[in-house]
Amino acid sequence: MARNKEFDTTQVLHKAMEVFGHYGYEGTSLPLLIKGLGIARQSLYDTYGTKRDLFISAVKHYINKKSATVISYLESTGSVKEGISKVFYEVINVLKDDEKRKECFILDSAISQVPHDTEIEEFFKRDIKRLEEAFYNTLLRGQKEGEIGMQKDIDALAKYLNYSRYSLTQVAKLSSDPKVLDEFVSIVLSTLD
Repeated sequence: MARNKEFDTTQVLHKAMEVFGHYGYEGTSLPLLIKGLGIARQSLYDTYGTKRDLFISAVKHYINKKSATVISYLESTGSVKEGISKVFYEVINVLKDDEKRKECFILDSAISQVPHDTEIEEFFKRDIKRLEEAFYNTLLRGQKEGEIGMQKDIDALAKYLNYSRYSLTQVAKLSSDPKVLDEFVSIVLSTLD
């Protein structure tokens, strides 16, 4: 008879995001990972496989969750500018929270693996395309409703908004001043005017 898992697998993924976010993929040793997850080595292997398998699971879990939130904000808000603003201010709120931001830094670890890992690279390509399409469709709606100027190249603007959202994590790592994040987002959002 198989034993039931004695831990919450989703919670372990959140802990993995924190550990990988703090130390990076290469800097995360197996002992650091086991200590940070609070599970036994064999449970790690039985449930997630290798360190790489756990890393990829944690990255996909994090990005899928965040991307779904972005798309929800873009699709469910009446005002296009308001929806896009919500996307950016939600990221800022997370990055200003000392506990929540720990998970966000897994993004840097994942991006640094793109040149070396085709699975991660392909996952990012699909996610970037999905988000750029969501921004594009939102901006197109904004043009049709007169909220976004017709002279705007919305394809380029969609890409800019998506990459700017990614870059907020870098800004947060490089500056502990929350005002810097606010200023950055203010400039990004000014491109909608």
